[in-house]
Amino acid sequence: MRGRLFKNKSLAEYTSWRVGGPAETLYIPSDINDLVTFLQQLPEDEPLLWLGLGSNVLIRDGGVEGVVIVTQGGLNSIAQIEAETIRAEAGVACAQLARYTARLGLTGIEFMAGIPGTVGGALAMNAGCWGGETWQTVMQVETINRSGQRTLRQPTDYKVAYRHVMGPQDEWFVAGYFKLVPGEKTRSLADIHNLLKKRTASQPTGLPNCGSVFRNPTLDYAARLIEQCGLKGMKIGDAIISEKHANFIINQGKATAEDIEKLISRIIEHVFESHGVRLMPEVCIIGK
Repeated sequence: MRGRLFKNKSLAEYTSWRVGGPAETLYIPSDINDLVTFLQQLPEDEPLLWLGLGSNVLIRDGGVEGVVIVTQGGLNSIAQIEAETIRAEAGVACAQLARYTARLGLTGIEFMAGIPGTVGGALAMNAGCWGGETWQTVMQVETINRSGQRTLRQPTDYKVAYRHVMGPQDEWFVAGYFKLVPGEKTRSLADIHNLLKKRTASQPTGLPNCGSVFRNPTLDYAARLIEQCGLKGMKIGDAIISEKHANFIINQGKATAEDIEKLISRIIEHVFESHGVRLMPEVCIIGK
């Protein structure tokens, strides 16, 4: 194995909320072949968790049993394999992929510049923003299973919905192939610039958060419901609902995962009592 192996490693530095207990074992593979080698020597019953930028997860303070594999920094290859087809590995940041394709004069995934995660996470949850969704341009994907076996799969192998992707069990995405269309480089880069400017104006970028905490209900917005309940600025410990965007929870410096999880529960209760709508978390809550 050529990757980096850690024992009892705090996961706070691997999540965008900057909270979370330790992983019993943490591994950062050097590339996909190294990942294959690592998986082949794992016991079949070893719990396994995958992290990219850690932007859509809340790791509880008790940490995570088993092995955590971090794709960022390892599975970071990105290449133009045909005139209109881009292959990006799971650890590539979505914003990096958007800029890469725009500079090639390809259009279709400019919106991914606004997703604070990696390609692997975007594929796993059909991440999206500003009217675009990841799987709209997916041509095929590469997956890996616990035995280190790699498989090339088609979109028809998956059931894709809003922030939800269902496919073969016990397989994880290691790369995606994106089919794009020719466009104007200058215009695509301008679209990305304007999108990021709009995001900075409307969201608490630069502060520890996970992105959107809740899925939007049908024909409504989670942020609107939360704001109408007067919850902006509500705090538990050092976790606070953003004054800038009500669907964001910020770690003001010393928040624990317990603080954040309690605040999530409080939001769900208030919105249900006031509007009769039960918000569904978009963030995955993991650990002890």
